[in-house]
Amino acid sequence: MTSRLHGITVMLVDETNTGEDPFGQPVVEKNEIPIENVLVAPASTDDVTAELSLTGKKIVYELAIPKGDIHDWTNKTVKFFGEKWKTVGIPQEGIEDLIPLDWNKKVMVERYE
Repeated sequence: MTSRLHGITVMLVDETNTGEDPFGQPVVEKNEIPIENVLVAPASTDDVTAELSLTGKKIVYELAIPKGDIHDWTNKTVKFFGEKWKTVGIPQEGIEDLIPLDWNKKVMVERYE
């Protein structure tokens, strides 16, 4: 029996500015984009402590994003496990050809709403 490492489908909420309301505030359209094969792992104690000290945000999970993904993951809302999460910081990305598995980018998330 061979088991292959695989992730889950995560919904990335992308926001597009569609104009302004009568009070001059931006009108935003939200689109949910399914991203398949995303690994979800609990954040390490060191990462949680460091991020809490630096930004005051308590990260819970770390997401591994599949190779070839071109979406913007900076300060985005994501949905998985029936909950909403918010990405924290700038995603870290490695060189695709030098990483043996299917993922080359990672981003941390905190609980949202």
